[in-house]
Amino acid sequence: MEWTITKNKEWSHLEQTFPWVADMQHVPQDAVHHAEGNVAIHTRMVLQALQAAAQYQALPPQQQQILWAAALLHDVEKRSTTQQEGSHITAPGHARRGERTARAVLYTQVPAPFAIREQVAALVRYHGLPLWAMEKPDPVKSLLEASLRVQMPLLALLAEADARGRICADQQDLLDRVELFRAFCDEQQCWQTPRRFADGLARFTYFRKENGSPEYIPYDDLKGEVIMLSGLPGMGKDTFLKKHYPGLPVVSLDDIRRRHKLKPEDTSATGWAVQQAKLQAREYLRQGQPFAWNATNITRSLRTQWIDLFVSYKARVRLVYIEVPYNDWLRQNNNREHAVPHAALMHLLQKLEIPAPHEAHEVVYVV
Repeated sequence: MEWTITKNKEWSHLEQTFPWVADMQHVPQDAVHHAEGNVAIHTRMVLQALQAAAQYQALPPQQQQILWAAALLHDVEKRSTTQQEGSHITAPGHARRGERTARAVLYTQVPAPFAIREQVAALVRYHGLPLWAMEKPDPVKSLLEASLRVQMPLLALLAEADARGRICADQQDLLDRVELFRAFCDEQQCWQTPRRFADGLARFTYFRKENGSPEYIPYDDLKGEVIMLSGLPGMGKDTFLKKHYPGLPVVSLDDIRRRHKLKPEDTSATGWAVQQAKLQAREYLRQGQPFAWNATNITRSLRTQWIDLFVSYKARVRLVYIEVPYNDWLRQNNNREHAVPHAALMHLLQKLEIPAPHEAHEVVYVV
């Protein structure tokens, strides 16, 4: 049975069912790029353009549902990012924030299988890439990063519908950009499948270094391995380690806090705990001793800081993301000795960034 965000796709039903759809009618857009009006009008036009496209109609039903959900959600966070800049209206960062909202909606409200949910979230995140890829500081790297997470033919279809679902003077230029994007993907060998790298080290090295080549095969002089966990509180990270890595040394921020009776809200105490954890990690790294790094690590910026430390000692990093279904998560958290308040869980969920395949030498999803 195929997943769908809703069987009833009438706009009035969507507004009554999803508060974030109802919000769209109150979000203005710049008249130069969106003379049609507010986000609700634009989103409806995008959905109409998408469904009218022959390429969309030829897709398998499940891919149609994925793409339709992404189109519905693609501008959802213009509601939180729209601002007036002189005589123009902009919404900087709406795609990045929209990705997190799409993930939360499809995790808590309309549960979707992990792979489907993350495809929708990635489509929302990258929906502007086909229009602006060539203006990125490194167009090839931006393209290849997206190809690891999203199916490019679906992304191009979404971008084309986004261009057609508006009234603007430069619409043909936008459509030409989408065609250029399709050719660019084909040229960079990432149209039908993600760009292939020689191995995990080659992929990791390419995305870490500037002016690198995806064809480059680095010398493997790594020693030791860090099992780096990522997941919201209560997802079962401790249980996973006990089951799959019994006896492996573990560096845990939570353990350090509890051992020294530190309060999580005490920022100075947290800083001290981080330093203690770093000292433990450095000792293992110097010895080339495998160990596990057990923390939530829910944002890319935080993960990058620790991965930088690990690889500076030439350690191999296996990044393991752990997730259980929403209701199981709430139950597991409530059954913990140190349960996290529900409001705090929801706040963390809104910040969650799923690890991307290029963030470590190996990225594993345990869902």
